[in-house]
Amino acid sequence: MTAPARHNLPRPGTGFVGRERDLSDLLRLLGSSRSVTLCGTDGMGKTRLALRLAEQSTVSFPDGVWLADLTDAHTTLEVYARVCAAVGVIEEPGQPLAATVAEALRSRRLLLVLDSCEHVPDEVTEVGEALLAACPALSILLTSEEPVRLAGGTVWRMTPMALPVAARNAPPPDPAASDAVRLFLDRARARDPRFSATPQETETAAVVCDLTGGVPLGIEVLGALAPVVGPGALAEGLRAHLASPEFQPGPGQAISRSQVLPLVLDFVYVHLPEPERVLLRRLSVFRGWDLELAEQVCADESLPESAVLDLLTSLLDRSLITVTGEFEGRVRYKLPEAVRRFAAGRLAAAGEADLYHERLLDRMLRLVEDLGLKLESSRPMPWSERDAGRQRVIAEYDTLRSLLGWTLSRGAAESGLRLCVSLVAHWVSHQCHAEGAHWMDRLLELEESDKAPSRARALVARAQLARVRRDHGLAVALGEEGLRLCREAGDDAFVRTALNVLALVEVRDRVSDQAAVRVEEALRLCREAGDQWGEAIALGTRAALVAQQGDYPTADHHYNAALTLLRGIDHRWGVGVTLIGQARAAEANNDLITADRCYREALDTQRMIGAAAEEARCLAGIGRVAHAQGSTSQAYDYLSEGLLLSHSTGQRAEAARALVAIARVVFGAGLREPACRLAGAATGVRGQLGLSVHEAPWPFTDVERVRRRRRQLVSWWEQGRGLDLSEVVREAERLAEEGRRAPARRRTPTAPSAAPRAPGRGRARRPPEGPVPAPESVTPQQRLTKRELEIARLVSSGRSNPEIARTLFITPSTAARHVANINRKMGFHSRAQITAWMEQHRAAG
Repeated sequence: MTAPARHNLPRPGTGFVGRERDLSDLLRLLGSSRSVTLCGTDGMGKTRLALRLAEQSTVSFPDGVWLADLTDAHTTLEVYARVCAAVGVIEEPGQPLAATVAEALRSRRLLLVLDSCEHVPDEVTEVGEALLAACPALSILLTSEEPVRLAGGTVWRMTPMALPVAARNAPPPDPAASDAVRLFLDRARARDPRFSATPQETETAAVVCDLTGGVPLGIEVLGALAPVVGPGALAEGLRAHLASPEFQPGPGQAISRSQVLPLVLDFVYVHLPEPERVLLRRLSVFRGWDLELAEQVCADESLPESAVLDLLTSLLDRSLITVTGEFEGRVRYKLPEAVRRFAAGRLAAAGEADLYHERLLDRMLRLVEDLGLKLESSRPMPWSERDAGRQRVIAEYDTLRSLLGWTLSRGAAESGLRLCVSLVAHWVSHQCHAEGAHWMDRLLELEESDKAPSRARALVARAQLARVRRDHGLAVALGEEGLRLCREAGDDAFVRTALNVLALVEVRDRVSDQAAVRVEEALRLCREAGDQWGEAIALGTRAALVAQQGDYPTADHHYNAALTLLRGIDHRWGVGVTLIGQARAAEANNDLITADRCYREALDTQRMIGAAAEEARCLAGIGRVAHAQGSTSQAYDYLSEGLLLSHSTGQRAEAARALVAIARVVFGAGLREPACRLAGAATGVRGQLGLSVHEAPWPFTDVERVRRRRRQLVSWWEQGRGLDLSEVVREAERLAEEGRRAPARRRTPTAPSAAPRAPGRGRARRPPEGPVPAPESVTPQQRLTKRELEIARLVSSGRSNPEIARTLFITPSTAARHVANINRKMGFHSRAQITAWMEQHRAAG
């Protein structure tokens, strides 16, 4: 890649060899066709070519190139879930995943790479057709063993790697110039950099490549053997192996190309030392692993833990496994899919498939149950320790998905439900609720689930997912049934969880009396058990309940009590969620200073955790408060950034809310027509989502008493209702940019955002942040957020705001806002002061 680009492509562990002409032709084809399918048999190099093509296409797709691996996917929902994860779209509560993805990608110019589509060709066709129809600037690159034809797309059939071909009346070709032999020699040198082939050995290498049928994976694994056994012995042994009567399809019949790769892998496998064979087949249960995990699952009396590292290294040298990256300083490995299928067949033939799936399941259960314990533990621990569990589950999620499918296929409801109960913490914190609900529903439908010991907990966990998906009827039904079963079983921990879940739902549904009963029981039980996490949740629910009833001082007291507990155990996620609730309550009470403080602290927390949807809510909240305080320029900055983040992550309801807030600012600046269009568009979005809407020209309903002028407001407002969300987001951004450049105007009394202030509250000044420290007394790392530190470093290197914006993929206005925040925090007045401060501490360091 020659320029900074947005992507999630894995870094290849080996060099790309050959297929230059294919690559050139495909680059041109991708420029003229919106969908291209790379089609070919196993081991033909489809994924590797797709990744190389995607790498070289980044300049053509300013919104990025994104890879979604569909291995082990079985349903349309799973395809959409993996696309969501790839492109950074977040599920919307209560909305179909397909609609969320389509709207989020509607105006983006990006390349979506769907790898290994052969498992779900019909589902991929459905998803691909829908996205191409809804997103005119989107292109799709697919890989599949069988053709997947999308409307107007092209299928590119992968051919074997080129072999030496003699031309008529021409000297014999140089074997080393062919793609196949180049790949063979490259992998040989990767195994042993001292390897060099004589002309005769190069010709023999061409023979070996011919015997593989030109299949790249076969060439790679044989090339890795060449430094050990020599090309001559390799060719002789492979020829004898392929000529074995047991592999012949029939008299006069040749082995087809689709059959060659398994035979080549079998040849390599039988010549492996026995310990390597054992480890290779046992590794087939993983979708990715590190050394520790391989030792825990694969080692036994015949394969000691101490031998696993050397065996892994040997298999890596043989190109039978690949390195995919690092996690927590540990190297991550993966089997190429063709090798994994082959090894899985050998594991089954050895009668070990169930045993090692069970061993892996046991290890993964301990991993995810540790996640649940850490995220809900009342034991004080650094957030980094809690968060390590979340990150580890992300690293192992492909393996966890495969295990869920394995338990489902075997009807093992208890094991599957145990996995799901602990994975709910992951599904909730990473907002992938639909996929979690999908797995839990399928497992709960199994006959065995009625007798499963984990059923009661599973019902409570499923109620949690229903709550965050805004399916409140289902949440109450499942939660009450789960609560009853947990009481009968004496499962006190999940009784407390069920009470908290039900109370949260009932507060949302404004069933105040019932919610109050649940909250008080949950608080009593949590305090008796010393469950500070559960107590903090209950206090936050009680705060939301009393705020709903208009008792804001008491609500603030309960929120602060919850925050004291959460900060005491350093639970950043809980702190962030609680701060947002407190900020909203304060904003509703027009306590602008408290609201601003809470939103800003929550913003730093959400950015640190990586919760984009909550980050957008905080940005919009700060923008609304800034407008109420009379800081129009700052309101535009925060509201526009929040709007763009909500829109890019697919949060349409939050985007509509930000649009209304921007409309209020624009209206207050005297721009009535565009303000009404934004408000009308926001109402249209809410209507499409099935949310409550107001009559035209809300929120400016009571602004204009003159009938003719009111009709004009209504007309503009109705025009906005017909606007596409992507179109209106662009208009809002343009208005915000113009508003920043325009001189500040005092808001008129008729502006709808000029709500009456509570006595003694909501003054127009920014809230004080304490004394500004002396620059020499505090380091940038101590004073700035992670993003502000990035900005400060770029400022100190002489970058302008537009240059910073291009580097970090943000808008220039956002860059300017961050620079202003740094100046405010440090009492600076210029970029030169930022530069001097950074240089001072760089020198000191």
